[in-house]
Amino acid sequence: MAIKLCELAKGTVDIELDALAKCAGQIATNCYGVVGMAYRSKKDEFASLLKRDSLTKGIKVEVNEDKLNIDIHIIVDYGVNISAISTSIMNNVKYQLGKITGLEIESVDVFVEGFRVQE
Repeated sequence: MAIKLCELAKGTVDIELDALAKCAGQIATNCYGVVGMAYRSKKDEFASLLKRDSLTKGIKVEVNEDKLNIDIHIIVDYGVNISAISTSIMNNVKYQLGKITGLEIESVDVFVEGFRVQE
C-alpha cells in the first residue's frame, strides 16, 4: 500500500508503507542502546534479532486519515535506560520521518522485545 505525499501538475508522488518502515527502522537503530530490530513470530511467540536488511519486519506502519501510526519492536543492550531509549526513538522517528516526508506522525509506539548481554 502507498500513501500520497503530494500532487503535482504532471502527476502524484506516492510512497510505499514499506519504505516508511525502512526509514523508521534506520532512524531507530541509530539511537544509542538499540542493538537491532526484533521480529516476534506469531507462530511460536519468540522474539528474534533481525539483520540490518530486515528492518521492516520489526516495524508496523498504519495510515489513519493521512496520519501515520508506527509500532517499532527493538532489542536493546542490557543495562541501558529503557525509558530514555524509548523516548529517544519516539522523538527521533517522529521528527525525522515527518521532516523527510512532510506527513504527520500521530503516534510512535516502542516495544522492547529483549536484551543483549555483552560477554
